[in-house]
Amino acid sequence: MSLLLLVVSALHILILILLFVATLDKSWWILPGKESLNLWYDCTLNNETKTWACSNVSENGWLKAVQVLMVLSLILCCLSFILFMFQLYTMRRGGLFYATGLCQLCTSVAVFTGALIYAIHVEEILAKHPRGGSFGYCFALAWVAFPLALVSGIIYIHLRKRE
Repeated sequence: MSLLLLVVSALHILILILLFVATLDKSWWILPGKESLNLWYDCTLNNETKTWACSNVSENGWLKAVQVLMVLSLILCCLSFILFMFQLYTMRRGGLFYATGLCQLCTSVAVFTGALIYAIHVEEILAKHPRGGSFGYCFALAWVAFPLALVSGIIYIHLRKRE
């Protein structure tokens, strides 16, 4: 049982790390000149002056939705980990971790929705940038966090507390 708890806790911490990096780092889209765009600021290098020009990217309603969903996924994942630890030490023997599993499932839905919205609307943000580029590693980390959170939620729902 202790090995299973260790694995579930390690999976949860891995999901938290993936979500923190995906939400806060700066590589959701890679432009052709190796510049990158993130959820919060749009910083591009001005070749004439060799300075960075940064602007807020939250003019679009859909981008604000992605920001909110990614932050919500972080909050839900942190809440579910705290809830898991609380239930682990206070729940009676034989109890199920339904609340923790439900929080993790909501985390996976929030990440999925945020990444999907970004993938659908990325052309709008690229209208003012040169054509080309690709999705960055933060976008990929969000997609990796989605199935991990989903599996974690299902594991929590089926997990019983034993002595």
